[in-house]
Amino acid sequence: MLATQRRSAILAIVNEFGGARVSELVDQLGVSDMTVRRDIERLDGEGLLERVHGGALAVVPRATDEPGFGAKSALMTAEKHAIALAAARMVRPGSTIGISAGTTTYELARAIRDVPHLTVVTNSVPVAQLLHDAEGAAHVVVLTGGVRTPSDALVGPVAVTALAGLHVDRLFLGAHGIDREAGLTTPNLVEAETNRALVRSARSVCVLADHSKVGLVGLSTFMGLNQVDTLITDSGISARARSVLEDQVEQLVLAEPVGSAVARRQTGDPDPSPVGAAT
Repeated sequence: MLATQRRSAILAIVNEFGGARVSELVDQLGVSDMTVRRDIERLDGEGLLERVHGGALAVVPRATDEPGFGAKSALMTAEKHAIALAAARMVRPGSTIGISAGTTTYELARAIRDVPHLTVVTNSVPVAQLLHDAEGAAHVVVLTGGVRTPSDALVGPVAVTALAGLHVDRLFLGAHGIDREAGLTTPNLVEAETNRALVRSARSVCVLADHSKVGLVGLSTFMGLNQVDTLITDSGISARARSVLEDQVEQLVLAEPVGSAVARRQTGDPDPSPVGAAT
């Protein structure tokens, strides 16, 4: 198990149950006490959980919390990779696509960088750089411009104005949270406005979000679930949440992570709360 996968597993367990003891994590992950303590210390330093004597506690997310790109990149890595590979199958040579900012959409960019002759509209600085540097693929990369956020998105009036005159066949869109009532949300008001402009530019919208996003609600809604053409998530989603999403979106795709470290699936513990459930 990679270190990033192990930390994702620790965070998933802590968030699901509100906390965990070091001894419990050692038993579930099959690693040493010292390894778990180091991982908890790192996750605490990134503000993703709270280290306490003998274990860790979940940090209750606020609607305005916006983790940085680096912090999010270390989470749910196997799930994001599987989702990206599933989305990449929808991209054909010569396509004109949009890619929003986010770590899962960045994984998609990695998966399609060798697909030739793509025209890509994006408000993501890392995505634009990655595709620009792809050798031999002859991509046309259109970067919107705008004000840079902690998640490395370019947002605001400059981005919205640029997007108003652009059109893509399919948009691959990330989300901070997915909820039955609130829809797709972000903690950043200006990013929500830019995401709406991205959605307006697209004939079809494919949302990429791992199962940890389900049930989270950010400050601002930028799209309703019933507006989503395709939602690609991972198989760690609960059966109840899956049922809700299947009723709301046109197509739901479940990607199976290779070597996923989500301990719940390995131990047969109960499913997490369904979409929009009270906690």
